Amino acid sequence: MSSDLNAAGKRERTGARRRAREFCLALLYAADSGGGRFDSALEGSEAILASLFEVWEFPFAEAANLRPTVEGFGRRLYEEFLAHREEIDARIEALSQGWTLDRMPVVDRNLLRMALAELLYLPDIPVGATIDEAVDLAKEYGTAESGKFINGILGAVARELQTAPAPSPPEAE
Repeated sequence: MSSDLNAAGKRERTGARRRAREFCLALLYAADSGGGRFDSALEGSEAILASLFEVWEFPFAEAANLRPTVEGFGRRLYEEFLAHREEIDARIEALSQGWTLDRMPVVDRNLLRMALAELLYLPDIPVGATIDEAVDLAKEYGTAESGKFINGILGAVARELQTAPAPSPPEAE
C-alpha cells in the first residue's frame, strides 16, 4: 500500500510541477507580449493563476491542494529567469543559429527562457525531466516545429552542462 501512496504522491508532484511550468510560461508570455515588462508581470500573477485553474477544471479540493506548489514552483522559475535574464537570453541567441530572440515565436522564446532557468539554476530538477516537459509544452502550445527546435537548443545546453567541470569545493579557512 505504501508504494501506491508513493506513486500517488509522485504523480501529484509531477502534475503540480507541470502546471507550475504552464503558469510560468503564462507569466513570461504575458510580460513578453506586454512590451517586455518582466519586472511587473508578477503583479498580475493571481489573475493568471486563477484563469489557469479554471481552464484546467480541477475539482475544488484538488485545486486547493495543488495551488501552493503550482504557484511556488512557477514563481521560482520566473524569478530565476528574472535574476539571470541577460545570460539566459544571450545563451539562447548563441545556440539558435540564424534566429534572434525577436524573430522566434513568442511561445518558443519563453519556453526556452523558462527551461534554461530551470536547467542552469535549479540543479535539483533532473535535466531529462526539464527537457521532456519543455518539449511537451512546445508541442502543446507552439508551432508544428516548436518541439524539435526546443529539443535541439535544450539538448545543446544539456551537453554543455555534462562537459562543464564540476565547481571546486570552497577552501577551508
